[in-house]
Amino acid sequence: MEPVAVGLVGAGPWAEMAHAPMLAAGPHTRLAGVWARRPEAAARLGAPVYERLEELFDACEAVAFCVPPAVQAELAVRAARAGKALLLEKPLGDSLDSARRLADAVADSGVPSQLVLTLRYAPGTRAFLERCREIEPFGGHAANISGALLGDHPFATPWRLERGALLDAGPHMVDLMDAALGRITGVRAHGDPLRWAGLLLEHEGGAVSEVSLSQAAAGDPPPASAAVYGRKGSAVLDPGGDALPRVAEEFARTVRRGGGHPLDAAHGLRLQRVIEEAESQLRTP
Repeated sequence: MEPVAVGLVGAGPWAEMAHAPMLAAGPHTRLAGVWARRPEAAARLGAPVYERLEELFDACEAVAFCVPPAVQAELAVRAARAGKALLLEKPLGDSLDSARRLADAVADSGVPSQLVLTLRYAPGTRAFLERCREIEPFGGHAANISGALLGDHPFATPWRLERGALLDAGPHMVDLMDAALGRITGVRAHGDPLRWAGLLLEHEGGAVSEVSLSQAAAGDPPPASAAVYGRKGSAVLDPGGDALPRVAEEFARTVRRGGGHPLDAAHGLRLQRVIEEAESQLRTP
């Protein structure tokens, strides 16, 4: 399979740590160029730097986004209308309305899309979800605790400092419980997304789960965790392995095949609905 030429939008810490090396490593993708609002940051990523976004579109078949949610929701619409396949970060947008506009643009243009929900691509997560299907699950819990909002943490960026763990880490854990226990049909939320937020999720078929989220924990918090319990046993998450090569491989196959991916923009919109409903409850006095 010919490597897919992917342009990268964004040059922040996550782009430098994950997206750029993942796309440049091959063999399924190649990093065709970078556009960012800070050209000096883009120059560190080892690919041609484009001054105009449209010039990047001309140089690639697909576009990967590693920018704040509001920026992604705006610029990915332009990429979709230009006929480019999209590798999207979570959350899809900074609001349900912006996420819906992006998902609609993807649907209207017919371009392939895929979300970088990194946990879902890890080999151990795939095994965990297979186990969940065997045990007739009825409940579970998940936690994502970090210090990402503290001090000089590289991910203490303005949108995270404003919206907190629910918008940032929330999509990962909500998606995991959705995949393990069935489609989410209801959510109740309590707490504070800038300190500790808890979600009670209801799933199709009657299963329930709890999700705990915080990015204000000092010290050395444990890694993200999840466990699911059922009538025929239990399953405990051990992600294991590097997820990023699988992200790139599956995206390249999605682009070449021209079809959909289970973790596409429509899936991202569904996750955003859950997150926004939870946020609305936390904002209510």
